[in-house]
Amino acid sequence: MLSNSSLISEIKNIISQSRDNAIRSVDYQRTVMYWHIGQRIFEEEQNGKERAEYGTYLIKYLSEQLQPEFGSGFSYRQLNWYRQFYKTFPIMSALRTQLNWTQYKLLTSIDDEHKREYYIAESVKNNWSARQLERQINSSLYERLLLSNDKESVLAIAKGEMIPNEPSQIIKDPMVLEFLGLKKESAYYEKDFEQAIITNLQDFLLELGNGFSFVARQKRIHLEGDDFFIDLVFYNRLMQCFVIFEIKTHKLTHEDLGQLQMYVNYYDRKEKLAHENKTIGILLCAEKNNALVKFTLPEKNESIVASKYQLYLPTESQILEALKIDLDEFNNQKN
Repeated sequence: MLSNSSLISEIKNIISQSRDNAIRSVDYQRTVMYWHIGQRIFEEEQNGKERAEYGTYLIKYLSEQLQPEFGSGFSYRQLNWYRQFYKTFPIMSALRTQLNWTQYKLLTSIDDEHKREYYIAESVKNNWSARQLERQINSSLYERLLLSNDKESVLAIAKGEMIPNEPSQIIKDPMVLEFLGLKKESAYYEKDFEQAIITNLQDFLLELGNGFSFVARQKRIHLEGDDFFIDLVFYNRLMQCFVIFEIKTHKLTHEDLGQLQMYVNYYDRKEKLAHENKTIGILLCAEKNNALVKFTLPEKNESIVASKYQLYLPTESQILEALKIDLDEFNNQKN
């Protein structure tokens, strides 16, 4: 018998971690190689800049020379990527070892520097895979956060330089739930919607963002003979508070807000510890009325948030239009 029963599991962990480190090291060296190739292409291209067509000729020529020996990784298209990669990230020492080439390709396609920095910070902090990063970019995560925030705060929170202190800094509106696989044209019962979230809990946590962990589903509250059931309960360690979700597959009503307010009050008085912050309630609804939310809740409300869900990825034009509307509302309030 072994004197240390955990020896096998410890050795397995060492092997697993070493393999992961080796894979990351290989991925990083490949990324560095592509950076150096991109640098040489760019430098050579600059030497022949008096000829407008030289860049196209150069990459085509290199592809013809390299691809037969080294494979499709040196096609005309790929060499173009390496060149653009170097132009986007001209300082090699700033490359992050945690990111692989597939992730850098996604980041290279982002023109806005603030937006790119945000996705880099979030990818590193949350250990996103390339698939997760692509999903967040396609769901316009950065733009959706800007609807209720500013660039500096969004970036500072992503980098860990600022701790969120209000719901609008972490709650997205709308929430994009295309991973649930529900058709937007169909009608759903709230229990079916809730079950779809539980089935896809990992993706839902990814959509929620930093610091969220799942606590309970259909949490029972017993009040003097009456039973109530909260749809979903989460905890956010950054804000140190409970986050309650009520799901409504219809247009938001003032009764819905009142119900959620009661749940929030209960958690604040019965579940919240002295060192924790006030509970946040999120009404996830098919359609909302901002004026109704404004006049139903107290003026200085900081605990109840209504967030519309959509079952499909937003288009760029939809996000730009939402940003324009938000900016117009902000300017009107200032005037």
